[in-house]
Amino acid sequence: MIDYNPKEWLRFIFFFPRADTVRKLLPLLISIGLYSSLLAYLIIELWQVGQNSDLKNVSLMHSLLGFVISLLLVFRTNTAYDRWWEGRKQWGMLVNNSRNLALKLDALLETTDQENRAFFRSTIPNFAFSLKNHLRKHYIPDEFEASAGFSINHIQSQEHVPLQFSTAISKRAIQLQKQGVLLPEHLLMIENELDSFMNICGACERIKNTPIPFSYSSFLKKFIFLYCVTLPLGYVFSLHYLVVPFVMFVFYILGSLEVIAEEIEDPFGMDANDLPTDTICRTIRTSVHQIFKEGT
Repeated sequence: MIDYNPKEWLRFIFFFPRADTVRKLLPLLISIGLYSSLLAYLIIELWQVGQNSDLKNVSLMHSLLGFVISLLLVFRTNTAYDRWWEGRKQWGMLVNNSRNLALKLDALLETTDQENRAFFRSTIPNFAFSLKNHLRKHYIPDEFEASAGFSINHIQSQEHVPLQFSTAISKRAIQLQKQGVLLPEHLLMIENELDSFMNICGACERIKNTPIPFSYSSFLKKFIFLYCVTLPLGYVFSLHYLVVPFVMFVFYILGSLEVIAEEIEDPFGMDANDLPTDTICRTIRTSVHQIFKEGT
C-alpha cells in the first residue's frame, strides 16, 4: 500500500507511480489514438465526408449512453471499494482480537509458566502471517517464529495453514483447562477471540474467492470499448483532428475506473493499492511480544 499525503496536489498531478493507470493503459491508449487518427484521416481527407453526413448524429447516441455508462462505472467502483474496506475491517479486527487474546492469557497464565507464554507469544502472530500468505497463495516458513509446543516443520504446507495454527492455539487452551492451569470460566473469557480467528479467515476467503460476476465485468469492458471506438464517428466533424486526444482522454477516464476497480476488489495481494497486510502482521507480532514481555 502506498503511504501518501492527500494534500500534495503537485505530486499527484505530475508523478506517475508504478500503480498509475497511465502505465497500465498505455498500450491501449496508443492503439486507440492510432485508430482515431486513421479514422479521422479517412473521413476528413480521403472520403471527404461533409458536415451534413448522418454519421454526425452518432454523437447523440454517445450523449444518451454516457449517463448509462457512468452509472455502471459508479456501481462497479463502489462494489470494489466495499470489498477493499471489508477486508480492511477484518484485518483491523484481527489486530484487536490478537491483542485482546494476548492480554487475557498474559493475565491468566503465571509469570513462571514460560513454556505456555512463549507458545502463545509466537503462535498468535504466526496465525496472522499464515493468513496473509494463505490469501496470497504463498507459503513462507521463514516468517514464522518457532515455538516449543508447535514445530514449524510439522506444518502441512499443502493444506490450510491458518487452520493448523488456529487449531494449535485452541488445543493448547483446552489442554491447559484440563490440566487445571485455566478454569472453565477462563475458556469462556477467551472463546470469542479463539473463534474470531477462523471467522476472520473465512470472511477474507469469501472476499478473495468471490469476484464480481464474469458476465458483468465482460459486459462493462465491451461497453467501454464500443463506446470509445465509435466516438470519432460522431465528433470528428466538429473537432476534426482534435478528436484524437479527445477520444484518448475519454478512454483513459473510463478505462482507469475499471482498472482501479479490478485492483482493489482483491485487497490481499501485493499491488500498490492493496492492504498493508505485511505491516499489520508485524504490528500484531510487536504488540503480542510487548504484552507478554511486560508480564514476565
